[in-house]
Amino acid sequence: MKFKDYINLFRVPHWTKNLFVFVALIFSKNLTDLNKLLTVIWAFLLFSVVASAVYLFNDIVDYESDKRHPVKSKRPIASGLASRNAAFRWFFFLLGISIVASFEFDWKFQLILLGYFALNILYSVWLKKIVLLDLFSIAGGFILRTLAGAVVIDVYVSKWLILTTIFISLFLAVIKRRTELVFLEGEGTREALKFYGVDFINQITAVTSAGVIICYALYTVAQRTVNIFHTEALVYTTIFVIFGIFRYQYLVYAKKMKENPLENLLKDFPSILNILFYIVSVILIIY
Repeated sequence: MKFKDYINLFRVPHWTKNLFVFVALIFSKNLTDLNKLLTVIWAFLLFSVVASAVYLFNDIVDYESDKRHPVKSKRPIASGLASRNAAFRWFFFLLGISIVASFEFDWKFQLILLGYFALNILYSVWLKKIVLLDLFSIAGGFILRTLAGAVVIDVYVSKWLILTTIFISLFLAVIKRRTELVFLEGEGTREALKFYGVDFINQITAVTSAGVIICYALYTVAQRTVNIFHTEALVYTTIFVIFGIFRYQYLVYAKKMKENPLENLLKDFPSILNILFYIVSVILIIY
């Protein structure tokens, strides 16, 4: 296999989801602390290794169904580019690395990482087949990432940020379900997909998108937030969150983006620009 095939096999682009481990670092005003920054980077890499192991396991389990899928059939294992035996060897290799590397952290982080791994294995073999639980399982993974980022540097993470994480992860998950449902016209390989209807998914999308905006806005104006950052200016960054949510929905609804909209979002110039403006604004205001 070529280098790009290994990138696809380990789903490296999906490592962007693990950036949630940096949330606590940034919003606790510790981004300039080199030791804590390196600690969180190490945690990010460890979560990424575990995530790749889980993706390998998922592709092995879904081998037969992925072969019939118009998009997933192009993945290395489903297409036959990589054998399932080789994938199993890589799975145990990555799992072994993550176990050894996790000893660099305390038991709290290890417990969260173990919970993340167990949740995703359960998702691969069972939870993704159950309506709604599939969405909440994905949300659980994002929450664990955020908590892990706080645990490794021993800082408090705002409950409003946790709620924002819950809603944004549910939003991303349900949008992906919608694209699968519409793109595959109800003939998707996910068992839970047949229980969702476009109208039902649209309602969940509306609720979760509103939840993201409201919870983030409330976080920016919370008295504890103002006291910590000594400014109320963070509320102005809400505009970037609103634009990001609306732009994502525009790409899915108006542009009729096909499956895996998150990857396509990262190729959308206005979205990339919005994310950069948000990050720069947050750093300038907080620091």
